[in-house]
Amino acid sequence: MKFYQIDSFTDTLFSGNPAAVCILKDKWPGETIMQNIAAENNLSETAFVLDVDGRLEIRWFTPTTEVPLCGHATLAAAHVLFEHEGYQGGLTFHSANYALKVAYEGELLTLDFPVAKIWKVDFKEQLNCFNAIPNEVWRSEDEYLLIFDSRHDVENAVCNLEKAARIDLLGIIITAQADEDNIDFVSRYFGPKIGIDEDPVTGSAYTLLVPYWSRVMGKENFNAVQLSKRRGKLFCRLADNRVKIGGKAVTYAVGEIFI
Repeated sequence: MKFYQIDSFTDTLFSGNPAAVCILKDKWPGETIMQNIAAENNLSETAFVLDVDGRLEIRWFTPTTEVPLCGHATLAAAHVLFEHEGYQGGLTFHSANYALKVAYEGELLTLDFPVAKIWKVDFKEQLNCFNAIPNEVWRSEDEYLLIFDSRHDVENAVCNLEKAARIDLLGIIITAQADEDNIDFVSRYFGPKIGIDEDPVTGSAYTLLVPYWSRVMGKENFNAVQLSKRRGKLFCRLADNRVKIGGKAVTYAVGEIFI
C-alpha cells in the first residue's frame, strides 16, 4: 500500500498538521486493518483513498476511531494526488456523507466544504474543562464552539483532557477574534474523546468558525490562525452556503505499508 506523510496548512516542514495518506488499489481493506494502520501511524488522522473508475472515495481514521469529516487529511490527500500520483484539474472526494471538492487557486489548495449548521446553547458543566469560562457556546452536530474574549484567552487556555473526553460530542473548538491587522480570528481544537488531545490544524472546524465569524464581523473573507504548538494558517471565505478553506501542504515522507 502506498503511504505518504504530509504536513497540511503550512509551507514549512514540521509545522501545520501532519496527516497520513494511504492510496488503495482495487478495493477497501477491512475496517480493522484501516484502524490498525491509523493507530500504528499515530497521527491525528490517516486518510484512505480509493479510485473506483475515476470516482475518488475517501475515509478518515484517528488512532482510535473513524470520523465523518477531516479537512487537513483531505488537503493532504489532494496534495498527494496532484504532486505524486499524476492527477490534474479539480478533484472531488466522496465520503459516506459528503462530496468534497479540492482545486488549486493560485498557489493554494482550496477545500470546498458544506457549511455546518450551528446553533447557540447554554453553557453546561460538562464544558467547564478550561481555565476560563467562555462568553458564548454554540454547537453543530459534532462539535462545540466556545467563544472567548481575546487571543490571549485562546492561546493560554489549558484543557482538562480527562473531562473533555467525557463530552457528548466529538470535540471542542475554542476561538476569539484577533487583534492583529492581518488575522481575523484564532482558534484551537481539542478532541480527546476521539484520541486527539489537541489537533494542530483542523480544517473541518472552519465549517463552524467561518459562518460564526461571518455573522459577527459582517464579512466573508478571513485570514485565520490555529494556535497549536505547530501553528497553521488558513485563508477562508464563505460562498453560497459553502466554506472555501485554502492552504498549502508539503511532503514529509513517501513509502509503502506491508500488510
